[in-house]
Amino acid sequence: MPGVQLRKYTVADQSVAATHPFARRFDVECRRAEEVLYAASNLSSSGFVPDLILAHPGWGEALPLRSVFPKARIVTYCEMFYRTQGQDVGFDPEFPQVGLDGDVNIQLKNAATLLALTDCDAGLSPTQWQKSTFPAEYHGKIEVIHDGVNVNAIKPASDAQYRLPTGRVLTRADQVLTFVGRSFEPLRGFHVFMRALPRILAKHKKAQVVIVGGAAKPYGFSPPQGRTWRSVFSDEIADQVDERRIHFTGPLAHADYLRVLQVSTAHVYLTYPFVLSWSLLEAMSAGCLVIGSDTPPVREVMDSTNGILVPFHDANRLANAAIEALAHPRRFDRHRARAREMVIERFDLKRVCLPKLLNFLEFDSGEKHMAADDPVSFQNEAV
Repeated sequence: MPGVQLRKYTVADQSVAATHPFARRFDVECRRAEEVLYAASNLSSSGFVPDLILAHPGWGEALPLRSVFPKARIVTYCEMFYRTQGQDVGFDPEFPQVGLDGDVNIQLKNAATLLALTDCDAGLSPTQWQKSTFPAEYHGKIEVIHDGVNVNAIKPASDAQYRLPTGRVLTRADQVLTFVGRSFEPLRGFHVFMRALPRILAKHKKAQVVIVGGAAKPYGFSPPQGRTWRSVFSDEIADQVDERRIHFTGPLAHADYLRVLQVSTAHVYLTYPFVLSWSLLEAMSAGCLVIGSDTPPVREVMDSTNGILVPFHDANRLANAAIEALAHPRRFDRHRARAREMVIERFDLKRVCLPKLLNFLEFDSGEKHMAADDPVSFQNEAV
């Protein structure tokens, strides 16, 4: 960006085998903090003194900032606070619990975040649910402002087309079921989605399934050694479906990804109680009919008026909802319209989220904390 300097730092790979297993993550975070300390000290010695610092606290970068820049206002990005039950761990009975040692490891993943929260002037969280994962004593310090969605670019298009890897071109006239996933991991419900496909494809002989993504490191549990989650769950249903109607696109350029959303008849978004995906709000902004999991992060933005909620673990309920949506797409036109209206009202980048963020960052820290401590004004600010 013009006028903005990018300063990088590197962290050398070092073995933490000699470190106690409970402390290994914090050991790595401290090594990262040390490199940030050197980089920040170089900035300071060159005469650069920031008025404002924004930092993600989860990997250790925030640890040295107060020492180097004692007068700066520091804002930490409060993405999620780890818990041993009911979030990415302990929600899905299909996958094993981590045991007492694992519980302690999960709790210790919060160490750098807690130190940063204690040190910072304010925190910033994208959703109310994500804020709620943090200890209650820090809630008065955390403001809720989403990153925002470019609703002017991500919008419905009745004439949209998407060319499949096979060469076939899909339009809004086709029956298209879509799914987007980072790595097709269980945390985002890929196993439930795949298990719903045999019934959906048996009912709708012309339906096409378009699945986007799958190249990043998975959230949550890793797949069996030598496998991917895609192969695990594709193999599970291989003899029950016509695989020629299931299209894995891999990662797409944003324009192509948007075309997939624009031709979608029904879009499935499932998640554990975890960080809300940008893709859900983008799908709603694009006018998709979203069939979403009835989990707290999703309920914050979806209800029966702007989408369809189904129990996360129930592949049959998901299949029923998708079968109806594919059979009667016009029946859900109002849901599509209300989904986009909600995104425009609450998550429009230029009109809502960016002005809120700039206003938040320009506030005097003490003045802002007073507003955050008032439940009424804080709730209004966080809508």
